[in-house]
Amino acid sequence: MLELKLEKLRNLFVEMERTLIAYSGGIDSTLVAKIAHDVLGDRALAVTAKSPSLLPEELEDAIEQAKSIGIIHQIVETHEMDNPNYASNPVNRCYFCKSELHDTLKPLALKLGYSYVVDGVNADDLQDYRPGIQAATERGARSPLAELGITKMEVREIARSIGLSCWNKPAQPCLSSRFPYGEEITIPKLNRVGRAEIYLRRLGYENVRVRSNEDTAKIELPAELIQQFVINTDLVKLTQAFQSFGFVYVTLDLEGYRSGKLNQVLPQLAS
Repeated sequence: MLELKLEKLRNLFVEMERTLIAYSGGIDSTLVAKIAHDVLGDRALAVTAKSPSLLPEELEDAIEQAKSIGIIHQIVETHEMDNPNYASNPVNRCYFCKSELHDTLKPLALKLGYSYVVDGVNADDLQDYRPGIQAATERGARSPLAELGITKMEVREIARSIGLSCWNKPAQPCLSSRFPYGEEITIPKLNRVGRAEIYLRRLGYENVRVRSNEDTAKIELPAELIQQFVINTDLVKLTQAFQSFGFVYVTLDLEGYRSGKLNQVLPQLAS
């Protein structure tokens, strides 16, 4: 089944002929970039958007991964923070983020002669609340993984089977996803969240989120790691570090990490 989907993915790029990939460095867009390069060679271009909502370490990872794939890679700057519709953090914030991204990528593709702009949206993403998908679709972008019904788990399985070292890389959505809807997003707030997450990664916790609620940082870890974290971490030192980043209070979410947790308030906001 996976071999058939992989073959269909390759055939899709054969049909496209020249493709620009919206490449974040995450496993989904990395798989798309890898297959596009395998099929199209220099007729595939990976483009990464640099903005305050992207961790510098994630940008470096994207650069290194693109080098290992061998794909031509370009970095562009996006300016979603200049849009008050984005910075005010409404429930459809991602729509304005992806609008900025694809309003940057589409003209670039046309200028350089690439027939298509594609992204790493997978089939599971279509089942979640992702207003950014609408913005991409409106601007003519395609999502090969979603089109072929390839799920997140299948992305990882295919990536492992073809030797991508990042096949099990934890998901890293943009830093703006760490804020509850309605709280204004600013560059200093993004920076302090980013620094806090890097601090935790250096302690060995890769799959982690630091949710920001005004002056409070709420740490989310996989539930099975919470006890280990409390026992093994110098909590006083951690608190002091987070306060040096700009937080006043530091808390631990006892429910544990769950993707898309901030979306649980959407039914209440809708009512």
